[in-house]
Formats: sequence, C-alpha cells, structure tokens
Amino acid sequence: MSPLQVGTLVFDYQAIDIIGPCDVLNSSSKYLLNGISIYTPVDPNTIAKAPEIIFHHIGETLDPVKLLTSTITIVPTITADDAPPLDILIVGGDSPEYTHLPPKLQDLIRRHVASGKLLFTTCTGSAVAAATGVLDGRNATVNNLEFDWVAKAYPKVKWTKAKKWIVDGNIWTGSGAVAGMDMVAHWVKENYGLEVLREACRSLDYEPRDQDGLFTVFPARFDAEGKKVSTHVFP
Repeated sequence: MSPLQVGTLVFDYQAIDIIGPCDVLNSSSKYLLNGISIYTPVDPNTIAKAPEIIFHHIGETLDPVKLLTSTITIVPTITADDAPPLDILIVGGDSPEYTHLPPKLQDLIRRHVASGKLLFTTCTGSAVAAATGVLDGRNATVNNLEFDWVAKAYPKVKWTKAKKWIVDGNIWTGSGAVAGMDMVAHWVKENYGLEVLREACRSLDYEPRDQDGLFTVFPARFDAEGKKVSTHVFP
C-alpha cells in the first residue's frame, strides 16, 4: 500500500492545532511502532496494520513562518505550487477576526476538498476553511468559545455544538485543539484498528475522548482492589 500523503498549511496557526494531530498520526505509523518495539514488545500484527505516512508542511513560499501563539518558527517543506496530491489535509486555526490565509493556500483547500480527499480542521481551522467557501451547506463545528462570532461571520455553514467533532462527507471539523487530536485518533481507530491506536496513544501517554468528550475509547482498567487505574500498560 502506498504511503499516506499528509499535508498541513503553514501560516500563523496555533501550534497544537497542527502538531497534536500530526503526532497522533505519526505515532500510529509503521515507522514509529517499529521504533517503540525496540523498547517494549509490540505485536507484529499490529505493526503490519499501521500505515506509512509522509508529511508535507506547505507554505505559500519556503520562507519560515513565526507562530505568534507560541513563538515557534515553522519552516515549510514544500510550496503550494509543488505540493503532491494529498490524501489528508490538516488546517489549524488562528484568530478568526484577523485570519489571513494566503490565496495560494486558500486555493489548495478548495482543490483538495473538490477532489473528495479528507480534510481535517482543528479548532478555529474550520473558520479558516469556511472563509474559502468549502464549508457552505456543510455541518461543522468550531472552538466553542468563538462559536457565536464564527457562526455570524459564516452563516452559510451549518454550525453545531452537538459533538466534539463533526463529520460531513470528506470534511471533519474538531471543536478545539485537543478535540482535534481526539478526532484524528478516532479516524485512526476506524481505519487501522483499536490496537494501532492503543500503541500510538501509549507512546504519547495520551488517552483520546469520544465524540461526547468522554473517556470511553479504551476499556477501563481496575486493580485488584477495584480501584480505577490508567488505561495504558507500561513496561
């Protein structure tokens, strides 16, 4: 099977909006699970199910972009003009009031969605996508703190707070930064299985939530006295 081509758009996004979902995907990859197996046993059948992933961090140019939310500087790996066809595009969020996504990156979102491939947006990344028109008529969510403002700014979108993430066809929108990680974790489970996700989350010491924000993804564990303990088992 060909590697998954995963792209992120490089602009002044909130760092965790992109880094969090990318780490969930990367930790689910065959490369990382093989790496984990150096330190603790990982079922070879689980590794065999895991995807291979190539990441592309796509800028308008190759110039570094400083993220004001965290003073991290991101260096694009490729430009929008040279980006390959993507299986997954991830769009993080910035301040909806001041968002300014370069035209070439806006066009990339439109082309990607039109191709039918998967779009993930995290937090106010759905507002960034809404500004391109790709969410018109779609069900979507956004960070609940900015919900009312965004709903007024983009009234053609069917905004909802019903779940932590919303799926409408090939567009998945997460309501907040960590909800975006939970959303991607759910996608990994649905496409590669619970055991791949379990190993990925164990390496991150992270437990994803379900669509209602509850910790039901992994079965609860209890000690001999009936006390609830961590769902992860470490060496």
